[in-house]
Amino acid sequence: MGSNYTDKVVISVGGSLIYPNGGIDTRFLTNLNRFVREQLAENKSRQFFLITGGGKIARHYRDAGAEVIGHAITRDDLDWLGIHATKMNAHLVRTIFRDIAHPFVVKHYEIIRKVEEPVVVASGWKPGWSTDYCSVMICEDYGIKTLVNLSNVDQVFDKDPTNNPDAKPLSKVSWEDFRKMVGDEWIPGMNSPFDPVAAKKAHELGVKVVVMDGNNFENLEKYFRGKEFVGTVIE
Repeated sequence: MGSNYTDKVVISVGGSLIYPNGGIDTRFLTNLNRFVREQLAENKSRQFFLITGGGKIARHYRDAGAEVIGHAITRDDLDWLGIHATKMNAHLVRTIFRDIAHPFVVKHYEIIRKVEEPVVVASGWKPGWSTDYCSVMICEDYGIKTLVNLSNVDQVFDKDPTNNPDAKPLSKVSWEDFRKMVGDEWIPGMNSPFDPVAAKKAHELGVKVVVMDGNNFENLEKYFRGKEFVGTVIE
């Protein structure tokens, strides 16, 4: 399974980075493109698995459906709209890395027995699975123990900072403590630094998750170089 690559990295790319409210963020994608290619040039044994979230595009579809029928759409349809949003974003990312990416977006989580390419792109799969959970499943399938979770927050806080002005950022937190904070249930479109169901699975597998601000590539480079960085390590 891609035995030439000894340094496999899973990056969960939050949909809020690819598709914030105003449309596709080409500045972010340009920076991601440069960062990944520079990393690969420096380290030939490295391989990136990029799992894309849906972002605001899913919410636009959700709101449009609810507006037309006059009430909220079902949870199943919420999930499916989210999944298709992640697929659009995944195809965009694979297009950007076309010359160095596996030719297909991983969507049914079939294990690719031999991955020749240094970049593999994956999307959401089925209702009940967030792309955080999909990222953890990639870790399980390919024996990867570290997952970098990029979103629009730079750290995990001890409580929701939007409602609690005294919330404190955490540079490290155990899985036990993190799971007490977020609970155990996945709600489509929920705004958690890492999905509760994915957290449970990562805890069971012993996967370390590093939460970072995806717009700060200088900080991301520090992490990959083993320097001091701003983020939260959950393990």
